Amino acid sequence: MKLTEAQRLQFEQDGYLFFPGHFSPEETRTLTDAVPDIYAKREAWNIREKDSDAVRTNFAAHLHSEPFAKLGRHPRMIEPVMDLFDEEVYMHQFKINGKMAFEGDVWQWHQDYGTWLNDDQMPTERAMNVAIFLDDVDEFNGPLMFIPGSHRKGVIDAQHDLTTTSYPLWTVNNDLIRQLVDRAGGRNGGIVSPKGPAGSMILFHSCLVHASGSNLSPFNRVAVYLSLCAVSNHIRRYKRPEYIAHRDFTPIALLPDDCLLKPYAVDLPWKDGLPPSALETSLEPITAMAED
Repeated sequence: MKLTEAQRLQFEQDGYLFFPGHFSPEETRTLTDAVPDIYAKREAWNIREKDSDAVRTNFAAHLHSEPFAKLGRHPRMIEPVMDLFDEEVYMHQFKINGKMAFEGDVWQWHQDYGTWLNDDQMPTERAMNVAIFLDDVDEFNGPLMFIPGSHRKGVIDAQHDLTTTSYPLWTVNNDLIRQLVDRAGGRNGGIVSPKGPAGSMILFHSCLVHASGSNLSPFNRVAVYLSLCAVSNHIRRYKRPEYIAHRDFTPIALLPDDCLLKPYAVDLPWKDGLPPSALETSLEPITAMAED
């Protein structure tokens, strides 16, 4: 999937692209049907909400679930990022975020690259997220909010929030959020919120400032996030466990476009559970063998 010149210019200006209904209902259903079993597992890769048993985020499903292993190699997810970077990419992170009905908590204002830089020592912002909705997303069930053009601010100083929610995040302070929103148009487009049917896809820059509110509606809002990093830009530290920040920098090998609907062989190295090695961490720089 190649981006048009108009799409490339829009991405440069706004920091994101939205593709409503990018995956068919049949394709999306193969993923949605697999989520309950994944969320039911009592593994470290399921982070639950601070005050409930609802899953806030699941990590690394592409290493133990066949449908998500296929999604992690899907050309509609991977090729646009390769196109923008003009380079092969590897999977830095794979998440299924569960903004569950009545229980889904907020995600504070942040840049993804802030966490990747501060925790993982990723050298530059040559990494980005590609997300696919597994549920219909509307104004009621906690949609993503973007500040258009905020990626052009570059890397923003952030504070490490360890208390607001169950998942620590490097967050942007409110005064700067006000400035960025005002610069982007204030009430006239300073905050946007892509909404659409299940199967819709968003591609967004790693420095784009974004957030989402709590889900007080009776409608789930589950979404999958592939965090793709240019191979030359791989992380330099293993401060976080491997199930959160991956350590295999091998370029992603793409499957055919119909891979969600037809049988294709995929490797599932963690199908029997999380290996002990995936919990190991270190504050030391990675070894020379892993360097460029």
